[in-house]
Amino acid sequence: MSRRKLLAIVGDAGVEPGSLGWEAAFRLGQLAVDAGFRVLCGGMRGVMEAACRGAHASPLYREGDTVGVLPVGDPDEANEWVDIVLATHLDTARNTLIANADAVVAVGGGAGTLTEIGFAWQYKRLIVGLDVPGWSQRLAGAPLDKRVRYPEIADDQVFIAATPEAAMQIVAERLPQYGVRHLGFGVAKANGQRR
Repeated sequence: MSRRKLLAIVGDAGVEPGSLGWEAAFRLGQLAVDAGFRVLCGGMRGVMEAACRGAHASPLYREGDTVGVLPVGDPDEANEWVDIVLATHLDTARNTLIANADAVVAVGGGAGTLTEIGFAWQYKRLIVGLDVPGWSQRLAGAPLDKRVRYPEIADDQVFIAATPEAAMQIVAERLPQYGVRHLGFGVAKANGQRR
């Protein structure tokens, strides 16, 4: 049995139902489950709740399709659409866990989303930024820094998507290219690899 891949959907915790960010995250969650992914998020409100609700709206939804990695230690703080709650007590350090999903799609977002994108970049993950106000829009369309994460991918970058459908198309087309995992700085240095 093959492992079902995790798609992290990250973004603004303050978006309201009916807003552009909310609707985009909802649709992303639905499309992710439609495509066979589990949705990984921070488990709280805003984009996270919308993505989990969207996942539940998929006709292919199964129990366990939404995973929330909470910054707090109380599992009851998760939004009601999270199936699997990991209450970490890690505060913002939990962003590093979310960023190590198979792929990351960002929807707007503030400083927390920025850290998730930064960690995902260092972990060599595929990153797609939706063209909505926030860090996803500001960073999309370019690499985060000058490091060569994948020498064989000449256009490696935070890919930009105008719609949730376009984001999922990028994930479907590009994910097979992004199979390398960051092994840690000490391992990379010992093996003579660039970080």
